Amino acid sequence: MDLGLSDRVYIVSGASTGLGLECARLLADERSLLVLHASDEEELAAVAPGIGDPSRILLVPGDISDPGTETRLVAAANARFGRLDGAVISCGTAPTSTVLEAADGTWREAFESSLLGPLRLARSVGKAATGEGASMVMLLSSTVRTPVMDAGVANGLRPGLAMAAKALADELGPRGVRINNLLAGHVDSSSPLEFEDSDDLAPELLEGIPLRRAGLPDEFARAAVFLLSPAASYITGASLTVDGGTDRSL
Repeated sequence: MDLGLSDRVYIVSGASTGLGLECARLLADERSLLVLHASDEEELAAVAPGIGDPSRILLVPGDISDPGTETRLVAAANARFGRLDGAVISCGTAPTSTVLEAADGTWREAFESSLLGPLRLARSVGKAATGEGASMVMLLSSTVRTPVMDAGVANGLRPGLAMAAKALADELGPRGVRINNLLAGHVDSSSPLEFEDSDDLAPELLEGIPLRRAGLPDEFARAAVFLLSPAASYITGASLTVDGGTDRSL
């Protein structure tokens, strides 16, 4: 299937590691033009040669929690490539803690980096998208639907961001701009990339996954890139769970 991504322009945040990096690689393989963002400038520069043709990639480092980073990314896309067709938005990892033990400052910092920063970028891309059929994907976690132990801050913030994205789908839909959530489950720890769930899975966790294994990085990224693409032109406001069947909800 031709996903229709050739020469379309996408911002990819969190592109130096994890699923953001894997999405960037797949988009480059599909001949997309990319604005790659990450907080660590040296790390971003180090991985860029392995993503694709340097002439088709622009690196824009910055802290997503800083107001104005989203504006720079959008401006850079239009200045370099003359259009903007959407974004892959990495939503960060909140610190490990229970709800009872997380300090107010922890919640505030995580709110800026894991919710408000990604949301600012989504709003900015939604307003500035110039290409017909523009689309965004929020890279979230299956904890949006099922809380996990010792992730109290993430359990609190991620569902809010997913619901904000669904509300944005209503607001942007009349302009033909789509936004969807990808809810990722456990990622195979044998990957050389860095992922949130990088430890070996305990046997009892594997027993809870119908496919009896963690997912490979490209299995998550392929789903995200499909949702981003014109091939998914009638899908918006959806939350696609990619977790090997772990989630039992409809």
